[in-house]
Amino acid sequence: MSKQNAATNVRAKRLDKSEIDNNFSDLHPPMSRSEALIEADRCYFCYDAPCTTACPTDIDIPGFIQKIRSDNIKGSAHTILRENIMGGMCARVCPTEVLCEEACVRNTHEEKPVNIGLLQRYATDPIFEENIGLFERGASSGKKVAVVGGGPAGLSCAHRLSMLGHDVVVFNRDDKLGGLNEYGIAAYKAVENFAQREVDYILSIGGIEVRNGSALGEDFTLAELRDEYDAVFIGLGLAAVNELGLENEDLPGVESAIDYIAELRQSDDLSSLPVGSNVLVIGGGMTAIDIAVQSKRLGAEQVTIAYRRGAEQMGASEFEQNLAQTDGVTIRHWVVPKSINNSDGSLTVELDRTELDQSGRLQSTGETVTIAADVVFKAIGQKMAEHELDGMQLEHGRIVVDDDQATSLENVWAGGDCVVGGEDLTVSAVRHGKIAAIAIDRSLRNG
Repeated sequence: MSKQNAATNVRAKRLDKSEIDNNFSDLHPPMSRSEALIEADRCYFCYDAPCTTACPTDIDIPGFIQKIRSDNIKGSAHTILRENIMGGMCARVCPTEVLCEEACVRNTHEEKPVNIGLLQRYATDPIFEENIGLFERGASSGKKVAVVGGGPAGLSCAHRLSMLGHDVVVFNRDDKLGGLNEYGIAAYKAVENFAQREVDYILSIGGIEVRNGSALGEDFTLAELRDEYDAVFIGLGLAAVNELGLENEDLPGVESAIDYIAELRQSDDLSSLPVGSNVLVIGGGMTAIDIAVQSKRLGAEQVTIAYRRGAEQMGASEFEQNLAQTDGVTIRHWVVPKSINNSDGSLTVELDRTELDQSGRLQSTGETVTIAADVVFKAIGQKMAEHELDGMQLEHGRIVVDDDQATSLENVWAGGDCVVGGEDLTVSAVRHGKIAAIAIDRSLRNG
């Protein structure tokens, strides 16, 4: 953790290594060939497939499933990856239960939808395992594009630009590429270093130079990039953490969920990570669920999520909420933190009970509840870090873009979580990067 916690209940090795290894094994083990063929046979192969319409990256879902049925795994993977070059990671982390699988015509009270996510993983995993090249770099255009950010949006944009023949330089502030996929999702969702294997596959197309440890505003400016490159794509993500706005928020033991997840994802020995006996998480999104479940799987005895509204309003999907509760996490709805205090090395958080008034606005009921904790994780969302964006139009701290992901600045495009409408989903960021690359290509070729 980033700050030394005074509580004696925060310590490492609550569980032995074998228990933790089991707890952090693959959340959704891959399908066998027979399982995949049986599941693929459940698809109706709809002509106007609602699952494809629900996919942000427009993958031809019946098409790739049909190829699985005929044992054409390479062809199936190509159908997926030509639309979503991060189809391997999306098969692991995409909330399919509220996207393609929710739209599946088999999703009724009588039966379950086709398991599209696991079928997508079945098709794409062999491509990464055997490093089967499905895409080639296009003939050189003589143009050079700067991509700021090495997350899903930036990598998607870079790969498509290379396919279209442009040279790309990716400026990435972190030590590794991958962004959210590498640093921000639960470890049990992407085991065996999959995020980096996918990055390596993306870079294998060629024509993409990577400059890690290069941050906008510290090592270069947007104005410098616009002078040096023919086009610029901004995929900064949301690197800053929202604060609770309370006194004592900097007390030892009050931590950023995102920072701890990043530390966990880069650890070679999860049993060495300090974890509290009693953990409180403030928030209701995917990050809140991820930090709560991982704390429980590291050995925390009691983990509580406190969220200001009801279950239906939580940013985390119903599947993720159920996962947390199955793991023993308690979710308390209709409470919002009012104060944080420290007594003899232990934290206490006073929370207001909340309700909706007649106009639908959140208000306090006047009642309070107090929860004791060794560690309090803040997971109430993120915001874009302060950057010198040289007059770029912003709205509520995010970049305004049009349907082609173009910003208000000439020859500058943007995508991912840092733009207005960003959805904190890998699949949406990949879509933005692909759309921007196609628009950049069209602009460069049209002069």
